[in-house]
Amino acid sequence: MQTKLLNFMQEKFIPKVNKITNNAWIKGIQQSIISILPFILVGSLVTLIMLLNNIKSNLIPDLNDMSTFTFGMLGLFLAFLIPYHILENYKNEKKILAGFTALALYLMLIKPTFVSDGSYIKFELARFGSGGMFLSIVVGLVVAAVMLLAAKFSFFSEDTVLPDFIVTWFDSLIPIAVLIFMGWLGLTIKNVDIFKFITWVFSPLSFVGQSYLGFVLIVFLYSFFYSFGISTWALSPIVYPVMFSGIAQNAALVSKGLAPTNMTTYEVFYSAFIAAGGFGFTITLSIMMMLFAKSQQLKTISRATFPAVIFNINEPLVFGAPIAFNPILMVPMWINGLLVPLIAGAAMKLSMVPIPAKVFQLWYIPFPISTYLTTGIKGVILFILLFVITWMVYFPFFKTYDKQLYTQEQASK
Repeated sequence: MQTKLLNFMQEKFIPKVNKITNNAWIKGIQQSIISILPFILVGSLVTLIMLLNNIKSNLIPDLNDMSTFTFGMLGLFLAFLIPYHILENYKNEKKILAGFTALALYLMLIKPTFVSDGSYIKFELARFGSGGMFLSIVVGLVVAAVMLLAAKFSFFSEDTVLPDFIVTWFDSLIPIAVLIFMGWLGLTIKNVDIFKFITWVFSPLSFVGQSYLGFVLIVFLYSFFYSFGISTWALSPIVYPVMFSGIAQNAALVSKGLAPTNMTTYEVFYSAFIAAGGFGFTITLSIMMMLFAKSQQLKTISRATFPAVIFNINEPLVFGAPIAFNPILMVPMWINGLLVPLIAGAAMKLSMVPIPAKVFQLWYIPFPISTYLTTGIKGVILFILLFVITWMVYFPFFKTYDKQLYTQEQASK
């Protein structure tokens, strides 16, 4: 059974996943999300610094505006970056124009209000941030599609003597005009709010992703894919908008005096409980290998990879032990990929531990320090429980694999 599964994954499933993730459109969204990570980190640093005020009030001035103009602008940033990267992947020189066009279209579709004599306009701040990510993705894809379609036609012949920038200008007029006209329609037609409509269209995705079962499924898929060497970035175009909008909604709920409800957030996954050492809670396996391995192979790998695992970088361990394509270690990784979210999700649902409500996406801070910073002492207690449970799951499989390697090493002497 295991052999059939491994063969299926290697020969059929993984090539198809790689084909999808290498697609210019999906890759463009992934590249755009990667590009905005520094802004997300700045917003998280603000949260970390502001924690000092818990020690002494007014020790640090209010830096929340820094978060507003970094993490709070994700939708705006992505609107520009998505068509830019997609056209770049197609080697199309109109990528800058595509980005600016998408930016203009996005600003029109978030439905600003023209104030007084029209000398200035008013925007709803929340629509610039993670809440606008679904709209920015749609806008980016539409702009890229129209610009690429228009690129197949030109007002000029290939042997024209006109400079390239003149040709680019004129050939871009029609697609830009069409796209801005679409924005004008969305802006001027009364009782039509494209932002709300797109949010409504994607609401089932957010609903499923933020449900208990959706939370468990996403974590399991991350661990399952990783065990076959498939990066979690393969799911980022779907999961990250759910995560980022989830933490923004949590913050909004808390500001109204309500309890946060969204568990599928970057903070829960990478800072609180789920990805300690990496997905599959590999920190326990790493420590186990370092303390109890008899085989020279696992001893060496544990020493080499432990510093990375502490900072939640588990690729060296996944591919070095290896866990990837190693049935003995893949199975416990899958089991933990189910148990950890089942237990952590239940604890959050039952209010035994708090659900994070502030942006804290410093994934490289070691657990359980990050757990304490995001969920307090109750979160640390849950982390310790998860550590014990994942240890119990990994241990018999680790011992089997270590014994197997040790026997092989002794036989080769």
